[in-house]
Amino acid sequence: MTVSLTIENLSAHYGQNQVLDDLSLSVKAGELVSLLGSSGCGKTTTLRIVAGFLQPTSGHVRLGDRNLTALPAHARDIGLVFQNYALFPHLTVLDNVAFGLKQRGIKKPDRVARALAMLDRVGLGPVAKRLPSALSGGQKQRVALARALVIEPPLLMFDEPLSNLDARLRIDMRIEIRQLQKANGTTSLYVTHDQEEAFSISDRVAIMNAGRIMQLDTPEVLYRKPANAFVAGFVGFENLIPMKAIARNGTVVTAEMAGGARLDLSQDSFGAIGDSFLLATRPDGLIVRQSGSGIPAILGTRTYLGRAYQYRCVTAAGDLAAHSALSEPLEPGSHTVLVPVPEQCCILSAKA
Repeated sequence: MTVSLTIENLSAHYGQNQVLDDLSLSVKAGELVSLLGSSGCGKTTTLRIVAGFLQPTSGHVRLGDRNLTALPAHARDIGLVFQNYALFPHLTVLDNVAFGLKQRGIKKPDRVARALAMLDRVGLGPVAKRLPSALSGGQKQRVALARALVIEPPLLMFDEPLSNLDARLRIDMRIEIRQLQKANGTTSLYVTHDQEEAFSISDRVAIMNAGRIMQLDTPEVLYRKPANAFVAGFVGFENLIPMKAIARNGTVVTAEMAGGARLDLSQDSFGAIGDSFLLATRPDGLIVRQSGSGIPAILGTRTYLGRAYQYRCVTAAGDLAAHSALSEPLEPGSHTVLVPVPEQCCILSAKA
């Protein structure tokens, strides 16, 4: 049966250090939600509390209508896929996958049949009799995934499962995990520090910082419409330019930045005239031009990216990153202007 996961007002401490701060999160039945953030943000602590390895200072964890908060880990009936595989080295691949079924009292003929069927699903039927030491990293991770899925858990959790794999294999494995999770319809919580991995595999992503969720949304919304400056910086909006709205003409707002440069911006989320805000752009959302209206800049370091040149640009608002076409190489030290690309910019509160 597919059920939802609900985390309510979770707080946790390591000694005097608070690592989770009143965190709440709902994962819909059959949904895969990733917890994304840098080391120390609280994502792994959240997973360990849901798994039953840690007790929270306060708050509750519910799976469907079951309150898991006080239950020991072995009584929660959760499937776990670990970063280090956690396979039994003395057991064959088949016995590793069948282990959870054995613990649940499934008779040998049935558990062997179910384990073999799951190994076939992950493409490992031919290595069923091997020991883990005879497998590659990708094969070991498939065994760990098969072992977690074969027990048909109501909740499947992943703790940085692809961190030990090389780049090409990580891409292949995240596709496999997504396909298997969708086919099984298993409610899933996935922990990672890798933005591309989280965005490619998830229905929704929770970006965390200092024990709190900064924004929970689909990858598409997070990428295009970050809720605040922290999320914007996390998803690649390198340029956060302080500005003030000084005039409005219909749907166009004239804004001024440090040094007096002014830009006309399409108005969709401004408050009153006089309000301060941040104009957030990625480097490809600022285009270097030799002349015209825009943000006056002096070019610094030039980097070849293959599809464009990227420049570090000195402006009155600080150093900004901007692009120019390969057909228009400009020399460092040149006086230029930076022109924002409207559809690649977003407006953020200066207080966020």
